[in-house]
Amino acid sequence: MSIPARDIFRRVREIQVRTGRQVADVLAGHYVSVFRGSGIEFDEVRPYLPGDEVRSIDWNVTARMGQPYVKRFVEERQLTMMLMADVSASQEFGSGRRSKREVAAELCALLAFSATLNNDKVGLALFHGEVEQYIPPRRGQKHSLRVVREVLSHRPQNTPKAGQRKRFRWLPFGQRRSWWKTGRQATSIAGAMEFLQSVCRRRAVCFVVSDFFDDDYLRSLQMASRRHDVIAVLITDPREMELPDVGLMNLLDPETGAEIQCDTASSEFRRVYRQQSEARITNLEQSFRKAKIDFVQISTDSSIVDPLKNFFRMREQRRQR
Repeated sequence: MSIPARDIFRRVREIQVRTGRQVADVLAGHYVSVFRGSGIEFDEVRPYLPGDEVRSIDWNVTARMGQPYVKRFVEERQLTMMLMADVSASQEFGSGRRSKREVAAELCALLAFSATLNNDKVGLALFHGEVEQYIPPRRGQKHSLRVVREVLSHRPQNTPKAGQRKRFRWLPFGQRRSWWKTGRQATSIAGAMEFLQSVCRRRAVCFVVSDFFDDDYLRSLQMASRRHDVIAVLITDPREMELPDVGLMNLLDPETGAEIQCDTASSEFRRVYRQQSEARITNLEQSFRKAKIDFVQISTDSSIVDPLKNFFRMREQRRQR
């Protein structure tokens, strides 16, 4: 069921108001110090001063002026940020006031508004089984608001009738593409990374926002990280970590449609469930660290600012080493 445009506008406005002060007061300074451009650009020529490197001398200007001059370069600030947001069915889950999709939208808003404040470009790709929508990187607050609106409002294309297939085709930038198959499509992070490689030729900062209920995607993340700065952002919900004691419960896998019945009154079942959930998070973190991919975990029942601040602080410390 599609969400009315009025409700989408209201939720986007709420996120804009809620995140505006956080961007200005909390994250903007960290963003500038952590994310920098991919190179250096010429700034000016000035007279040589003791301590300047000899290799920075501009010999043409020195010959004309009769005294040594050096070239001064500054770090290129402008960069491109790509937000790769998982919009699969599992992202609709939320045991509290916010779903994982809403938390992802708020995170994308914080990052997009931080980039806009620094005149950087922001792009968006929404994926589940395939990349369903792509918004090319652009600047400006209106563009950032569009990014947030699409994360909130996007719904997967309707599944066709049994046996019906439709070959995929590319549509103009900003439009959806279709690749219909029989049955449901599970999340494909590897496909999203291949898409990133095909549309972003220059280096970009890429946030992959997902619950990572997928397999065999680590190699594709590693390959993307050779060119781009890839950050994995895990969105979790408390009920994915621990179940309450409510007796018999039917659990549905939104990715595959599989359904099982379990007895949450069993303390042993709840203990195993908690252990396996914790082990999944630990394995994810260790795998990303081994692949040299930064990892951030955000829960639907807590603020997204603190994890981002900790991430920025870690990146700053790493740069200073």
